Amino acid sequence: TMRLPTIALLAPCLLLILECSSLVQSFHAIAPLASSNIKTSCASAARPRSFSLLPQLYSTAAPTSNEATSSAAAKEELLKRDRYLATNRFTVRPGREAKFEKRWADRSSRLASLDGFKYFHLMRRVALEDEVNSGNDPLGNSDPFGNYVSFTIWQEKKHFNAWRAGDAFKEAHGGTSLFAFVTTMVSSAMVLKGAPKPAFYDGLLQQSVLPESVPETVDGWRNVDADGVTILPAECFVACNQFFVPSENLNAFEQRWKNRTSKLKECDGFVSFSMMRRDVKAKGHGVSPMGEEEPTYMSFTIWKDREAFNGWKSGAAFKEAHGSGPSQEKKESGEEKKEPPAPLWSKPPVPVFYEGTLVISSSEGA
Repeated sequence: TMRLPTIALLAPCLLLILECSSLVQSFHAIAPLASSNIKTSCASAARPRSFSLLPQLYSTAAPTSNEATSSAAAKEELLKRDRYLATNRFTVRPGREAKFEKRWADRSSRLASLDGFKYFHLMRRVALEDEVNSGNDPLGNSDPFGNYVSFTIWQEKKHFNAWRAGDAFKEAHGGTSLFAFVTTMVSSAMVLKGAPKPAFYDGLLQQSVLPESVPETVDGWRNVDADGVTILPAECFVACNQFFVPSENLNAFEQRWKNRTSKLKECDGFVSFSMMRRDVKAKGHGVSPMGEEEPTYMSFTIWKDREAFNGWKSGAAFKEAHGSGPSQEKKESGEEKKEPPAPLWSKPPVPVFYEGTLVISSSEGA
C-alpha cells in the first residue's frame, strides 16, 4: 500500500497530468493531422488504461437548438464567406499574463510567409473605461471562454486546412518531436487554467483598408522583445459584439447587416471588419459542439487604437449605422424617422473589447 506522505508528494504531479491531458485534446482539435504523427511515435509505449478517460473530464454539455444551425444554413442560402477566421481562446492564470505573451513572442512560426495568410494578432480582454495596457480583465474568472484569444484571418478555408496539416503548424506548437511536444504541454499547464477552446468562423461582409505600414517580421513572425514580466504594448483595439441568433432568423440577420449603411472605411484608424458566423461544421478530436451560451455571430472591428474607436463611436458614422442619426438628405426632405426593426436575436447582444498585440498583416491588409 502507498503511504500518505507519498500520495501527498504525487498529488501535484497528478494534477499536472490532468491539465496536460486537456491541453493535448485541444491540440488535437486544431491539428488532428499534425498530432497524428505524435500519436504514431508513441504507439509502442505502454499507457495506463485510465488515460483515455481523462478527456471526458473536460467535455461540455450537449448542444440544443444550435445543432440545427448547419442544416438551416443550407436551406436559407446564407451569405458566402469572404474569409476564414481561426481563433483559440485561452484562460490565463492570474499573474501569468506576461509569461503567456512572452511564449507567443518567442515561438517559432513562419505564419506570414504562408499561402493565404491575411492577418494575425494575439488579443487580451479589457474594459473600455480602463487605461491602455492596464492588464485588467473586466470579467475575471466569470467567463468560461477565456481572457486571451489568438485571431487569424485566412483568405480561404483551404489555406487554413493546409497550415493545420503542415510542418509550419507543428513547428509553432512544439510538435516536431515528442520531447518538444511534451515540454510545450507542461509549460502550458503552468500558465493556463484548463484547455484552450478553439472556434472557427466564416468571415462575412469583409471590409479592410491597405495598411499604412506592415509590421516587420523575421522568417514569417514578429521579432519582439518580451521579458515575461510586463505585458506587451497594445498595437490595435478590437470592438466585438456577440449576437445570439436562433436558426430560423439566420438569413434575416445576415440580410439586415448586408443592407445596412456602413462608412467604416471613411473613418480614421479603421483597419478591418468581419461579421463572424460560427462554423458549426468544424470537426476534430476534442472539438466541443457550440452550446447556447456561445454566440452564433460576432461583429468584429479592428481599429488602429482605442482613440480611433472612440472617435468613430462619437461620430456621425456610428449614429447613421445604428439608426440614431438620420442622414442630411432625410432631414432636408422632411422624411420621418422610421421605427427600428424588431430584434432577431434570442437575447441582447454582448459587447466585448480587446487590446491586440503581436500584429502581423499582409501588404494587402486583412
